[in-house]
Amino acid sequence: MSKQDYSTTILVDQSPKEVYNAINNVRGWWSEEIEGPTDELNKEWFYHYKDMHLCKMKVVEMIPNKKVVWKVIDNSFDFIEDKEEWVGNRIIFDISKEGDKTRLTFTQEGLTALYECFEVCRDGWNNYINNSLYKLITTGKGEPNPKEGEGFNKELADKWKLN
Repeated sequence: MSKQDYSTTILVDQSPKEVYNAINNVRGWWSEEIEGPTDELNKEWFYHYKDMHLCKMKVVEMIPNKKVVWKVIDNSFDFIEDKEEWVGNRIIFDISKEGDKTRLTFTQEGLTALYECFEVCRDGWNNYINNSLYKLITTGKGEPNPKEGEGFNKELADKWKLN
């Protein structure tokens, strides 16, 4: 039996360029609580959701209007035993034309049903990609997690800050 990485696909009327630009506007669809450049090749950025999920990503591939790939450099979950499950995974956004529409296929290489976080992570990505990113692409306004301000453990987050 082969492992199945998590993947989901959306179709939109917008151009590949509009889809590509929306993907790279991570604060507009995933979280306003992101530090660092999300749209520059070989740059790292930091995401957290409260103290539940902290993640450092690196942009490892950018092909304008066709593909974006992030690599998970560090990761910490507070709700599962293996806190670093995502480390080494690749987050892939493939963009292609399908007739007069644009297809976006999102894949997290490494996120399989074998992961303890699979159901929670799958449900999260389904919301962020199929709802928030879709809305950002089609209406110009996504539904990212809002900034949290002081509502998280700063000491924990400081170890994840970008150098």
